[in-house]
Amino acid sequence: MNGPLKRAALACLLMFGLLMLNVNYLQAVRADDLRADSRNVRNFYDRYEVERGRITAGDKVLAESVDTGSNDFRFQRRYPEGKVYAPITGFFAPESERDMEQAKNSLLNGTSADLLIRRSIDLFTAKKTKGANVDLTINPKAQEAAYKALGASGKKGALVAIEPKTGAILAMVSIPSYDPNPLSKANKGEVNKAYSKLADDKDQPLLNRAIERTYPPGSTFKVVTMAAYLESDETLGPQSQVDAPQRLDLPNTTADLPNYGGAACGSGRVTLSFALERSCNTPFGKIAIDLGYDALNDQAFKFGIGGDPLAVPMPVAASAFWSKEDSEEDKAALAQASIGQRSNQMTPLQMAMIAAGIANNGVVMKPYLVNKIADSEGGEIESADPEELTTAISEDTARKLQEMMVNVVNNGTANAAQIPGVTVAGKTGTAETAEGRDPHAWFISFAPAEDPKIALALMVESGSAGDDASGGHTAAPIAKSVMEAVLGR
Repeated sequence: MNGPLKRAALACLLMFGLLMLNVNYLQAVRADDLRADSRNVRNFYDRYEVERGRITAGDKVLAESVDTGSNDFRFQRRYPEGKVYAPITGFFAPESERDMEQAKNSLLNGTSADLLIRRSIDLFTAKKTKGANVDLTINPKAQEAAYKALGASGKKGALVAIEPKTGAILAMVSIPSYDPNPLSKANKGEVNKAYSKLADDKDQPLLNRAIERTYPPGSTFKVVTMAAYLESDETLGPQSQVDAPQRLDLPNTTADLPNYGGAACGSGRVTLSFALERSCNTPFGKIAIDLGYDALNDQAFKFGIGGDPLAVPMPVAASAFWSKEDSEEDKAALAQASIGQRSNQMTPLQMAMIAAGIANNGVVMKPYLVNKIADSEGGEIESADPEELTTAISEDTARKLQEMMVNVVNNGTANAAQIPGVTVAGKTGTAETAEGRDPHAWFISFAPAEDPKIALALMVESGSAGDDASGGHTAAPIAKSVMEAVLGR
């Protein structure tokens, strides 16, 4: 072979080598980046080619794919219930998804390994691939009652209701909400414009306040402090006496801890039940100081606070009783944290778990939203398997707390939650926030107390005029309507 031919052959061999290297680089190294590139129109059309599975709550369809008849994109997501369920369903947009649409995306779009057999059968029978259907634990009557009642308050807030014996989430509402339908269109420009408007809204409608943000729980946290005290001595009970000064002198500081408005709590020594009914601050501050940090922190941990991260399946923001580094020898701060203030921060879901644990004789069940998942032909892929998260308190302590929380509704700050013919247990709370803002109103509850079917937590941002009773005035009636919906009242 002469020189020119050799050089030409080597040049061709080199070019083929470079071509093979480039092909392998694109397929093995840059594949994920190219697939995710917003300029990749194939991905855009592929997202709308598959009929995603439905998201349902019993017989109610919360999300479904409808055939557009378009040659460019086949299916578009539709949310019949819009704002009512948006914090749960999330949305499916041209380039993203969130909440349940994201958490169960591979099942909804049919790519999950769990659907391999279904896809194989569809391939053999020449059927188009469809996504799996996701059925939720949500009780539509409870969800809609909560959305209506909380929305009517004109305030921002959140409510979570749980079935105490299983951990199934019966309602999860966040106000304000948003309509996911404009975010599901196949027009990127329109979707981006709609999303930007929501993202820039100062009221944060895209935020799921039930699980994505923590708040000071105020006096609802007193049930945890009471639980720690009862667990410390099995001889204690609702009628045991406790000191209740008008103002509690806090160690190592010139400040003291008053009851609301500086009022007296009984005669200065009251029963535990009375202290919870009237939500006096000073008895709980003294209890916390006497018990010490470790006892209260351990009790909080047993209710799920500060444990492993939760997902329902959407991730849940971490609740925290009080940071360890701030706790050393700081009894004044401990007293404040024991009544739900200081750096005490809880999600509404966490407070619902606490109420549910007390209702369920001390056992806290792991909360979950997915009831079952089935393929497009109805074949079951998975179903809920209730799981115990922790045993927070003994059955004896739970019974004592149940009795005292019933007294709160019957004789104390939460009489607005009373339901004729139903024994309701509850605890109100008012949480001080930033200066110049009204306190948050809280209410936790369960019913019927003797055989609980529902436990819930409700938080209304800036919903109090400044006392624990206002938690009962603002939040308890909303909670009542949700409990009535579940109990068929």
